[in-house]
Amino acid sequence: MSYHYDILLKNGLVVDPVTNREEIADIAIAGGKIVEIMPGLSAEKAQEAFDLKGHMVMPGIVDLHAHASAWLGGRFGHKMMAQVGVTTALDMSGPIDSVLDIASEYGVGMNIACIQYVRPGHTVRDTNPGEKELETLLEQCLTQGGLGFKMLGGHYPLTPEATARAIEIVNKNKAYVAFHAGSLNKGSNIEGFLEAVELAQGNSLHMAHINSYCRGSVRPCLVETEEAIAALEKNPNIRSEAYLSPMNGTSAKCSGGTPESLVTHKCLNTGGFEATEAGLEAAILAGWAQINLEKGGEVVLAIGQEALEYWRSKGTETTVSFSVNPPEPRLRLAVAKRQSGEFVVDCIGTDGGGIPRNVIAEMGLSLVRLQALTLKEFVQKISCTPARILGLKNKGHFTLGADADITVLDLERQRAYMSLVNGKVIMYKGYVCGKGGNVIATAQGEAAVRAKGLNPVIVDLADSKFYQR
Repeated sequence: MSYHYDILLKNGLVVDPVTNREEIADIAIAGGKIVEIMPGLSAEKAQEAFDLKGHMVMPGIVDLHAHASAWLGGRFGHKMMAQVGVTTALDMSGPIDSVLDIASEYGVGMNIACIQYVRPGHTVRDTNPGEKELETLLEQCLTQGGLGFKMLGGHYPLTPEATARAIEIVNKNKAYVAFHAGSLNKGSNIEGFLEAVELAQGNSLHMAHINSYCRGSVRPCLVETEEAIAALEKNPNIRSEAYLSPMNGTSAKCSGGTPESLVTHKCLNTGGFEATEAGLEAAILAGWAQINLEKGGEVVLAIGQEALEYWRSKGTETTVSFSVNPPEPRLRLAVAKRQSGEFVVDCIGTDGGGIPRNVIAEMGLSLVRLQALTLKEFVQKISCTPARILGLKNKGHFTLGADADITVLDLERQRAYMSLVNGKVIMYKGYVCGKGGNVIATAQGEAAVRAKGLNPVIVDLADSKFYQR
């Protein structure tokens, strides 16, 4: 028998703000593309059909802040993202080779992009890298299959001058640049965020996890939140995301009796513990510091003796999480709008991946239930806009001929039910069944991606929403 469609998704609530759809309809897929959308398509014309009555069908979730390298996230990151309906993710630190190696060995059919960290003593010599060193690092990054840089200022800061220099160099090359705010002058707080906006000097910049700078460490958290919103409104060059989880994620690695990350120092102090290795041990045993522990094919948050032993067995080189994100800033930043009606914070991300806080669907749909977001607005923030920021013109919408990257959500249970990438099912009812992976890269990185046995998805960031305001 000759089939018209490879897959038919029937009777779902199709939601797509790009094509202005919110209706019960069927979606037909052939050759990895969306070929028809309308009610009443015949299941007999499809090689495989799924009845999705009572479920929401949307363009695939794009998480613009995730971690899936051996340094952060680990080997289970792809599986953990796929289980919650993510079809595309931006790894926000690298290292690039590690991200691609994990995608090659543990990929589940998702799309992954990566930006390289700028870290003193690792990817650059010191805290004040010069123009030539940064240009060389960017060239290496793009050639290896990455999209650009991320400065880890909150953890491993650069001088303000080097930070501004890196942003300018990446903009000149029309690559991607992100920043966890903080420099040698300012910390990872609202003051560091405001400094970062100034250091951008009108250049395009992705400011990571806005809520992380609104924890009340300098002024009351809602005052800080309104300051962040005002700064974003005045600076349309800034792209941003915020996450909804109360948990953060940082490094638990210690050297010379002290945690290496300055964020870890701050989190320990917030909980009343000394910013030392002994203080971190005490925080783990007390339950304030939660070690990210690999267990049963995923990463879980652990405390007490089990967590302490795991942390020690890894030579302290693990990820640790703290419950430091107040609820009010998370909610306000998720829904704040400009006078134009556009969102102030472009996207809802997770800072998750292999860090266990992949709650876009779970907590995002709570905002829909509260009528703080409409379904279309929810889809805009977690699919349409982040796809455009990454330059993925054929994803993030249900235009005919678009890539069949689709997430199906169970609205009642507020969880992902099914997802597809390029017309292939990668997750169904929580079971991750996809293989391999696709890497979003520039033309410079195509050969490197293919050499890893992965499929390149080539983008031109100069023509993306990252640069087109």
